[in-house]
Amino acid sequence: MSLPSPPDASAGYEAIADTFRVARERARVGAVLLMEWARSLPPGATVLDLGCGTGVPVTAALAHAGCHVWGIDAAPSLVRAFQDRFPQFPVACEDLGASPFFDRRFDAVVAVGVLFLLAPDAQRQLFRQVADALRPNGTFLFTAPPMPAVWDDALTGRRSESLGISAYHAALADVDLNIVAAMEDEGANHYFVARRRGVSAGSECG
Repeated sequence: MSLPSPPDASAGYEAIADTFRVARERARVGAVLLMEWARSLPPGATVLDLGCGTGVPVTAALAHAGCHVWGIDAAPSLVRAFQDRFPQFPVACEDLGASPFFDRRFDAVVAVGVLFLLAPDAQRQLFRQVADALRPNGTFLFTAPPMPAVWDDALTGRRSESLGISAYHAALADVDLNIVAAMEDEGANHYFVARRRGVSAGSECG
């Protein structure tokens, strides 16, 4: 009797890693927007890239802006490609919900093209982890359709779900993150910037 296969933490992306890598490197959609946003961060900002994939275009844009990046992705093939491209940056092949990188403190956290691959409860739990990992006044950049929606991911066929901007506002507020900006790139992908509320001096060590 065969045992059931363990859940695929990469949400199907390990199976299509080669296709995904080629598509990302050809398109580079959002790179200009990301570089402009990165310029708003402190010089030499530390940034956690969730679902970093190969590092293109997100980590590449952040590196160009002088940021120091930590990457997490659950697809081994994509993590290896990230390591080859950015040997100067730490990267872990881990489930987003179980990475010790969240024990660090960052100036910013980025989740491009990954949040809606998680179930609604897992999205809300990730917000709490992000808030805990951000320094006071740190920023969280993520992509998601602004309206509530459920669809099949174009590459993997897996279920994807956006909670919609109203639900994201509420869920982020629950963990002291406030959406302060919204943007759209040339591929009509929607980006939201949330900021962690500042804390009084001496109440937190970074």
